Amino acid sequence: MTTTTTGMSAQDGAVAPPQNRQGTLPDRQRLERAMASFVQDFGVTAALYMESCVHCGQCAEACHYYVQTGDPKYTPIWKIEPFKQAYKRQMGPLSPLYRLFRLKKPVTVGELEKWQELIYDSCTLCGRCTLVCPMGIDIPSLVLAARHGMQEAGLVPHDLWEPTDRAEREGSPLGATKQVLKERIAWLSDDNNVKIPLDLEQADILVTVSSIEIMKYPQSLVALAKVMNHVGASWTFCSDGYEATNFSMLSGDRKGQHDATMLLINAALAVKAKTVILPECGHAYQAFRWAGANVYGKPLPFRALHISEYLAEEIRAGRLTLKSDPRSMTFHDPCQVARRGGVSGAPREIFKALGADLHEMSSTPAANWCCGGGGGVVTIHRADSLRHRVFHLKMQQVEDTGADILVSSCSNCRLTFDDGQAFFHWDKTAHSLLELVADNLAQRH
Repeated sequence: MTTTTTGMSAQDGAVAPPQNRQGTLPDRQRLERAMASFVQDFGVTAALYMESCVHCGQCAEACHYYVQTGDPKYTPIWKIEPFKQAYKRQMGPLSPLYRLFRLKKPVTVGELEKWQELIYDSCTLCGRCTLVCPMGIDIPSLVLAARHGMQEAGLVPHDLWEPTDRAEREGSPLGATKQVLKERIAWLSDDNNVKIPLDLEQADILVTVSSIEIMKYPQSLVALAKVMNHVGASWTFCSDGYEATNFSMLSGDRKGQHDATMLLINAALAVKAKTVILPECGHAYQAFRWAGANVYGKPLPFRALHISEYLAEEIRAGRLTLKSDPRSMTFHDPCQVARRGGVSGAPREIFKALGADLHEMSSTPAANWCCGGGGGVVTIHRADSLRHRVFHLKMQQVEDTGADILVSSCSNCRLTFDDGQAFFHWDKTAHSLLELVADNLAQRH
């Protein structure tokens, strides 16, 4: 992994603000690396997507960035233009003509640097654009492919690159190292009088966690332990594979994504787990449940479930019994879990078991507006003003339900909601679905 270069004043030795370039490569090499990465991703699927676009503009009206700004540069398909530009010149069926008549000019490093804002700051990979595309183009997958090239060129926003680099060095993007995990589990177990197994030699279920939960929402670990113990599960955390948040996937670091995924796979194999439970983290679900087998090179030898799927399963099996909580609630469906992952029924089974007065948002779970913080955007501080602008859509959607309590099943979404609540002095706090369940466990007889 390359290191970020910073400027130094010759007069006073002061360190300049971090630059959104990594390493010291000359521009020519940065461009060569980006183009080589793009070519690597120009497979059949990507080619079909790029040849299929009919420029209808439907994706624009589905994108919260375009809807809130009216700026055509935020049209989702435009966000992959340099990637498409390289494809048309290098690999497309008419590439000789594109080069001969300069119908598509060569991509430059300057273009890539300008492009950084479009594929990192203003794309949460939410997939709402794909939902409405008449040609079925999966634009987020092309954005991820484009990010691969940017990572290879050392052109990742510093605020996203830094936690990615830390994750490779320390095993966690937010500094939630093995030692921090052990210490947190020890004091959470003592303070809450709950058993939290760590590093058992064998268990049916390997549970994972996001660093946001460890560092900001530690009660999520307590809630998980209470539920797992309530249903009598054979389960464990593993200090050799616990961090499910895959920042490398978000930055475009193929090797880092592979390494983070294999840590979890190897941990599950070591304890002979039949099931891996993924935490309340949308991108963790996307990275492991749907991309994990691609990294592994064959089907995963165990089930991978989002925690809400597991809770619904246990309710259906009669092992998870809940007290009634009839308060009025609304639920924010995390994009990577519901829209991209297809998990929308499980949370509603849980609300039904709670007897909650569920006020659904105006659009279907699959079409819900994104919170605006996914795809690594919540970490990029220069994107804050734009992110706050698009957050208005989500705020209004929540307000329109008239519900008293806002619930979600993604810690990254909760973090974004917390930020929006503080910035706008909003009276809504996003609560954890898992914690809601743990707070309403019925007495076992």
